[in-house]
Amino acid sequence: MSTNSHSPIHVIGGGLAGSEAAWQIARRGLPVILHEMRPVRGTDAHKTDSLAELVCSNSFRSDDAENNAVGVIHAEMRMAGSLIMRCADANQVPAGGALAVDREGFANAVTAAIEAEPLITIAREEIAGLPPADWDQTIIATGPLTAPDLAEAIRAETGREALAFFDAIAPIIHTDSIDMSVCWFQSRYDKVGPGGTGRDYINCPMDKAQYEAFVDALIAGDTAGFKEWEGTPYFDGCLPIEIMAERGRETLRHGPMKPMGLTNAHQPDIKAYAVVQLRQDNALGTLYNMVGFQTKLKYGAQGEIFRMIPGLENAEFARLGGLHRNTYLNSPQLLDGTLTLRSRPGLRFAGQITGCEGYVESAAMGLIAGRFAAAERLGEVLAPPPVTTAFGALLNHITGGHLSSDDEPGKRSFQPMNVNFGLFPPLEPGAIVRPEGGGRFRGKEKGRAKKQAMARRALTDFAAWLDEPAHRDAAE
Repeated sequence: MSTNSHSPIHVIGGGLAGSEAAWQIARRGLPVILHEMRPVRGTDAHKTDSLAELVCSNSFRSDDAENNAVGVIHAEMRMAGSLIMRCADANQVPAGGALAVDREGFANAVTAAIEAEPLITIAREEIAGLPPADWDQTIIATGPLTAPDLAEAIRAETGREALAFFDAIAPIIHTDSIDMSVCWFQSRYDKVGPGGTGRDYINCPMDKAQYEAFVDALIAGDTAGFKEWEGTPYFDGCLPIEIMAERGRETLRHGPMKPMGLTNAHQPDIKAYAVVQLRQDNALGTLYNMVGFQTKLKYGAQGEIFRMIPGLENAEFARLGGLHRNTYLNSPQLLDGTLTLRSRPGLRFAGQITGCEGYVESAAMGLIAGRFAAAERLGEVLAPPPVTTAFGALLNHITGGHLSSDDEPGKRSFQPMNVNFGLFPPLEPGAIVRPEGGGRFRGKEKGRAKKQAMARRALTDFAAWLDEPAHRDAAE
């Protein structure tokens, strides 16, 4: 333990949010105790004892900071000295315009950094209830797999039932079992991303008859029983593949199996009716995951149905898909603008349990929760990031930018959200740079120019927010 005169801040949960929160607190020179229950108690989804283990996809999604809100939050996190982004950048694998990582290398890097930080003590133990009163500054970042006893304690404290949704895991395939005489390497529209070449995905083509048979099999496939989970709504950004198939026969062709921007290298004159994409899952390139193929199909059904895909007839699966329950708070009603539980000062929440969705969003909320807690411990007042930034827009959605059904009858209930430009406030007049030679943007060009203007504003405003002594100390 550090000889620092301040009492430690406690962080419960060693996932992306908890690891980032602990790191940010330590950057302010404050001691931290990071409580992680694995390996004392496992979860339904984790396979290792590493901190920041990725249990679903290995993708941090778009790294385009000029045109995509996810790319903007990537850039803001890097500006803020994010440990998660540092380790992601150091362990990236080719993925077109996305930032994807070698999941084992990434988790090992985060774990090593946390273990090497003298101000952070890792306590491998389960916290079965709310923290004791003498833990005056605590962040709960236990994520969507919060242990039952702690989840029940949270419910008892808030007086409200936590909301829940299903999150399904996509299968991973051994690369050498893929038939490359049928499949080919190509990124959609040949887009080159960080560490990529424009040939970063393996594509499996389907003609119409193959597609129709595949949809029929998905709909008829044997799925895992929900038992007590019955009635829990899905998050639309992570629907199981068979649920998408049930929503309409063309749904998959306009979703994860869309053929646009792809040309079959073996038959360039024949347009595929649908395409299944596989994305590199580890640095060695020995594993690929099925993009958008989260599933609740039983294991036997998965093997049978997914081997119907051309090129995957002899596929060997390193991991089949699975299903687990995600739990999150009704945050707009329960948390204030610093992610503090309104009923208990000093107790903050961070990550997916707050109702954000996605790896980087979870880590970003851990980053800001850590900074809020550190500032409070040091007797400082830390203003939230401007709502024009990706951090501020997402924080605003979680803590107050949403109208719940309890506030206004007829409005939809609070739902998990990925960061997107729809959460950002409108642009000021004149913010969009006009085309060269004057005139106005038309069609898609107008939308692209709007996103670029929002991205420029976000990064400018975030840099200004960071340009304060307390912020600079943490970033450095």
